[in-house]
Amino acid sequence: MVFVATTSAGLAEALRRADGDDAIWCGSDVISEAEYVQLRRSNLSRFDYSLADLQMDDGTLGTVEGHHPGQTIWVEAPRQP
Repeated sequence: MVFVATTSAGLAEALRRADGDDAIWCGSDVISEAEYVQLRRSNLSRFDYSLADLQMDDGTLGTVEGHHPGQTIWVEAPRQP
């Protein structure tokens, strides 16, 4: 499975749910560089930019799937008001 976390709460949930083979992607606004380095999780990727406005369209899903073919993709979605 691949987890795409867009908030710190979503990242915390992904870290709880993910096993060693699951990939976790997050943006720079979700975890600081220092916290990322301290975690030392080889399955965690931190981008240099925010994923908060990420649009999960066919292009984005294709990019994720290209890196992790055939895996289920879990994407954190904002709560509805």
